[in-house]
Amino acid sequence: MAIERLSFHSKVLAHNPLGDPYKRIVTVWTPNDYKTKAHPLPVMFAFAGFLGSGHSFENWQPFRETLSQRLDRLYESSQIGPCVVVMPDCFTSFGGNQYINSSAIGDYASYINDELIDFIEDQFYTYKNSRHRACFGKSSGGYGALSMGINYPDNWAAIACHSGDAYFDFIYRNDWPNTINELARYRPKKGKSSFEDNLGIGIDDGRIQAFLEYIKKKNKMTYGESHCLMNLAMAASYDPDPDVNIRFRVPFHLETGELISDRWEAWLSKDPVNLIHSHQASLDKLKLIYIDCGSKDQYQIHFGARQLSKKLQSYNIQHFYEEFDDNHSGIDYRLDVSLPKLYKAIA
Repeated sequence: MAIERLSFHSKVLAHNPLGDPYKRIVTVWTPNDYKTKAHPLPVMFAFAGFLGSGHSFENWQPFRETLSQRLDRLYESSQIGPCVVVMPDCFTSFGGNQYINSSAIGDYASYINDELIDFIEDQFYTYKNSRHRACFGKSSGGYGALSMGINYPDNWAAIACHSGDAYFDFIYRNDWPNTINELARYRPKKGKSSFEDNLGIGIDDGRIQAFLEYIKKKNKMTYGESHCLMNLAMAASYDPDPDVNIRFRVPFHLETGELISDRWEAWLSKDPVNLIHSHQASLDKLKLIYIDCGSKDQYQIHFGARQLSKKLQSYNIQHFYEEFDDNHSGIDYRLDVSLPKLYKAIA
């Protein structure tokens, strides 16, 4: 099979607030006989999880397949038919993003929906309508797939969410004490911060900025640092504010740990569990909604996945839901279940 790496200059990302590259490499898989096909091909977009990018799908690991190797096998065994699979690079200085627009990170939803779709259709012989377009991902990538179906139903026909972020009260809230402890190492000296009085409204007093500057210069993060960065990336995604010093707010007081209710509400407004009610019409348009999660997910995402399925069922929205006996890590083998279903939905 063929892997192509195309350079794309994004106008949407050109002025992103983090100064991240706007020239991105887009990795694309096609079957060997792609150019002999008499009809256009359907397209699937693959969204990487946090700390990953489109390039990550092609990283060799022992006893595992890369995404292109998996696609080769599924195609050669006729489990999927001819298609184009796009692996966009959406990495950021915060370690990733949630594939939504954010004034603190960049407009990655617009990057995909307003630029990359057209770019791929110009470069490859594909169908030029949403009935033949799908997306899938795991973890943050799974959240991204859900977000595409919820917010851009006219651009997608099918989505697959593997262990995607949902039910924020479980998956994020309990981890914030660890983040606050990590950030305490960068607490400004007493009397040095002009923002100290604003901790109660989620504004950084300097410690977050100091942590981010430190991480930029470090070659290897500890487990605690990577989780701290992840929670800050989520804050920048779910509660951006261009008028404060770091362009986003946090949902807890960084000294006392008290929940800041209105800031947490901003997070909950982006929680897929809370979005189904107001986006029933969007989800009803999709030909396939695929959701799965390990029943031992260490981030407790299986509880959110169960709620998603329950709410979809209550609104009579057709979907496929399955739990499997595993956790959050190393579950790429679940693509053997989702990709054939996605292909069938958009072929």
